[in-house]
Amino acid sequence: MITTVTLNTAMDRALVVPNFLVGRRHRASSGVTLPGGKGVTIARALKRLGSPVIATGMAGGLTGANIIERLTDEGILNDFVRIAEPSRTSTAVIDPVTGVHTEINEYGPRVRESEIDLLLEKLRYLARASQYVVLAGSLPRDVPPDVYQRVLRGLQATRNFTVVTQPDDTEALRLALTAEPSLVVIDQREAEDLAGNEFGSDEDFIIAIDDMARTGGQSIVVMHATGCVGRIKQGKKVSWHAAEFDPVEAVSQLGFIDCFVAGALHATYAERPLEERFTLALGTALANQRSLGAGVFEKGDAVRLQREVRMRILEPQRVETE
Repeated sequence: MITTVTLNTAMDRALVVPNFLVGRRHRASSGVTLPGGKGVTIARALKRLGSPVIATGMAGGLTGANIIERLTDEGILNDFVRIAEPSRTSTAVIDPVTGVHTEINEYGPRVRESEIDLLLEKLRYLARASQYVVLAGSLPRDVPPDVYQRVLRGLQATRNFTVVTQPDDTEALRLALTAEPSLVVIDQREAEDLAGNEFGSDEDFIIAIDDMARTGGQSIVVMHATGCVGRIKQGKKVSWHAAEFDPVEAVSQLGFIDCFVAGALHATYAERPLEERFTLALGTALANQRSLGAGVFEKGDAVRLQREVRMRILEPQRVETE
């Protein structure tokens, strides 16, 4: 079983608005509303790929009740902590003419320490039946940045494969790394914020990822516009990889990294070779680009598109120190 954890759940609405201009009245040509938050999207993608998954996290108010009801309607197993304040809503406006995506995300509810304690207790229970636990997405208001670190340390006794992805907070990411997650997947912006400089070459990615690994992460993947660079640790062996694809016209970028994580986990759960974990991850992300809803794609498209991914073995000039 794979457990996904979303602290900042949302109802996500995506609208297609041709020739979108700020300050003008528009009529959307199409739209979709789905339960969201990055862990929820990962759960949806895993369900479509055929992996066993349960979604948990925190959900509150009428919005939270709607999230839980809609996930149940999708056939996604879920077990959320109900909190006092309502979960957020998010809106994305996609202009198919210019290709510009505009996102408006609420901060989310204020969460009490007692509600965090309830989630930690639930996770200890769910982790016993799960091989993988994924901590995904931003933190709601009033949640301290060490929450992912606390969760990871609490899971060390159960020896789960743990994943941290897109916390969208530099301090939360740094603290999570110190708790030795099995895999970290973030975008280039998050990695640059942590490193304090922009990346322009493979070596820039390698130096930043190497520094993150010294903080405590094991395997680390950084996504960029046309692929990713990854440091993979298997036992005592460390290898460096780049996976790339040719840019394609996308319906939406929503859920791209979430679906990458889902594809990687699906292939890992099935004990597929390392290269296939990268190619299926990107194939799943590319398949997701072809539809409006985050985590909505056909598994056959993901399998087909993974053949378009190119892999390179990197040989960093820096000396690894374990």
